[in-house]
Amino acid sequence: MNKYIRSALLVVLGFVLIFSYSTGASAAKQQKNKTSYQTVTEVKDWGTVVTKLIVNIDKNITKGSVNKDTFQVYVKRTDSRLANPLLEEGYNKVTNAYVADKNGTAVKSGKYVVLELENSPTLTISAALNYDFVTGLNNWVNFDYTIKQVKDINSKSTKLSGLIITKNNGSQNGLVGEFSLGKHSAGGTTLSYADFEPAKDKNKNPLIIWLHGGGEGGTDATIPIAANKAVNFASDDIQSIFNGAYVLAPQAPTYWMDGLTGRADGTSKYSEALMSLIEKYVNSNRDIDKNRIYIGGASNGGYMTLLMTRDHPDYFAGAFPVCEGLNDKYISDSDINKLAKTPTWFVTAKNDKTLLPELNTLPTYERLLSANAKDVHLTLYNDVHDTSGLYKNADGSAYQYDGHWSWIYVFNNDPVSKINGKNTTIMEWLASRTLH
Repeated sequence: MNKYIRSALLVVLGFVLIFSYSTGASAAKQQKNKTSYQTVTEVKDWGTVVTKLIVNIDKNITKGSVNKDTFQVYVKRTDSRLANPLLEEGYNKVTNAYVADKNGTAVKSGKYVVLELENSPTLTISAALNYDFVTGLNNWVNFDYTIKQVKDINSKSTKLSGLIITKNNGSQNGLVGEFSLGKHSAGGTTLSYADFEPAKDKNKNPLIIWLHGGGEGGTDATIPIAANKAVNFASDDIQSIFNGAYVLAPQAPTYWMDGLTGRADGTSKYSEALMSLIEKYVNSNRDIDKNRIYIGGASNGGYMTLLMTRDHPDYFAGAFPVCEGLNDKYISDSDINKLAKTPTWFVTAKNDKTLLPELNTLPTYERLLSANAKDVHLTLYNDVHDTSGLYKNADGSAYQYDGHWSWIYVFNNDPVSKINGKNTTIMEWLASRTLH
């Protein structure tokens, strides 16, 4: 072979190698781009957490070919409001893994893998919301996951190794996604809100109004239902008690306690706009039973609950203020007589150091009893602790939350009172209240 032919062959071979490398690199890049993950969030007693990742590995594998040690999950949590957005980064332990379909349901074979992640009240790496102590408000966290395959996947017709998956393909957010979002303006004030509509039937349906606590204000109405477990009013368990109920969760731009002369002065600059929103919502949904409109809230929201039943004593069929913050010194005897017209169930804990029961709930409850309020109840807990049995302290006792968090009991329908000789939960009691 002469040197000219040899040179020509080398040139051709070079082109082939370059083309092959280019095609291979392109295919590898394309393959990498097909892999992605979705986050799955759930609202727990202490707030919203990422409980699972649904990972698209883009190759069909069979049941049993992955386990909790197949992948490692590294995550960065950031809050865009902050001067230094990075909150933390580290590994989120995988507690279980299985082959699934795109919705995260376990299957015999599929292109998706569900990674269940460790979460608990003390583990912040999976927390989907961040409370900023400067603003006093919550915000959704940005998650940046790196999912690294550390053990081979050997399936019937597929062997996979070395996958690194970083593309976020959205989120599944459970009950939060069952709510719609809206805004309402009145008197120069705009309130955001989230609402849930029950399945249509031939009956009138009650309305549950939930007023959020101090950290859930702003303009994103998903936060008041997700920063704690208010979303649970749309759960099958609670909906079945009411035979289907509308849920309305208004959001104050700041705090319900922002009064006309100062913080928590016995007034709220949002009173007019809130009542306007409630009335418009009721009138816009003709199958809402106007005799069964219920209102409750925690902390700031408990404060606002009492303002609403005080100022509209013949409108609400029942109220459930939780760890409420309306100092009894701002309640006149005339106010007590108005409050007494609305059936009310108070809930708080003895060790609440944020809004002391002895300044708020307890004296007001006693005054209502003295005023012969016909339907007033109190559940006074010693503390706020886990009742699921899942979370424990080092000594084996139930994990204890902040004493202010008595709303946890309400969302789980835990408060019980003997009414007419029968043990009745707070939601059962509420569902049975009617104006006429």
